Amino acid sequence: MTMTPEDATRFAANLDRLVGAVEEVLLGKNRVIRLAFTALLSEGHLLLEDVPGTGKTSLARAMAQSVAGTSNRVQFTPDLLPGDITGVSVYDQRTGAFEFHPGPVFANIVLADEINRASPKTQSALLEVMEEGQVTVDGQSHPVGRPFMVIATQNPVEQAGTYRLPEAQLDRFLMRTSIGYPDHASTIRILEGTDQRAHDQQIEPRLRADEIVEMAGLARTVYVDPTIHDYVSRLVDATRTAREVRLGVSVRGALALVRAAKTHAAGRGRHYVVPDDVKALAEPVLAHRLILDPEAEFDGVTASNLIAQVLIETPPPSARQAG
Repeated sequence: MTMTPEDATRFAANLDRLVGAVEEVLLGKNRVIRLAFTALLSEGHLLLEDVPGTGKTSLARAMAQSVAGTSNRVQFTPDLLPGDITGVSVYDQRTGAFEFHPGPVFANIVLADEINRASPKTQSALLEVMEEGQVTVDGQSHPVGRPFMVIATQNPVEQAGTYRLPEAQLDRFLMRTSIGYPDHASTIRILEGTDQRAHDQQIEPRLRADEIVEMAGLARTVYVDPTIHDYVSRLVDATRTAREVRLGVSVRGALALVRAAKTHAAGRGRHYVVPDDVKALAEPVLAHRLILDPEAEFDGVTASNLIAQVLIETPPPSARQAG
């Protein structure tokens, strides 16, 4: 089944409602909010890497409120244990059996705050649930339900007492982005509302959780021409052969880019993907999956700059080819 133009129009209208709701809390950040919802509707996870005080936690909280589902927040600390996230089995003396007590990961939207403060052992507790939507405790699998999204935040400038996220976990985040500081006009509006604390702001849900699942299903039916698949393949191949790169984009990264491009197209009211959808998402979807050569990093090369260069050097398919 392929998405119809009518489905695409309805999808875009619903996405606009969600984005508009969160913009009531996070002023002047339309693009970041759209990226976040694109990750949600692509059934992926989002890593927010930014300096303190830019609204990372506010974005996650507002997204959870805009969807009439469940949400939990986990403050990652060095002493946090894997069972504190996934849940544990507790012996019940009355029944003589072990009973599973779900952890905070059992929610529609889970905010993993300052994820790089937890030990690698605790961080790895998220690997299975982020990939398969379930946790395994004592040999028993427990699905977390749908929709399910992890929004993780980390502070790139405060490194004392932190643990770098392993590449295997970075690869499980569909996107990485940053919010950045607001522009002048948005800053003025924020200052005018200083009588209201950020965590006191509440927004009304715009869609139900089951409607989000339906939208995610619709996004998967967006048409992708074979020339787009070829374009994505050439892009990821270019990251693997670049001399500045020690490890290029994985197959999971290429699949993620196609999934996100489908959602991006539907969010623009189209039932088919065009090269501009791929270009718009290449940096947030691919950059965090690259491991640069240390000498290139010393010379000031960044993953984002390299993706931008790859986009310039890799020609997109023409309209004639797509036809």
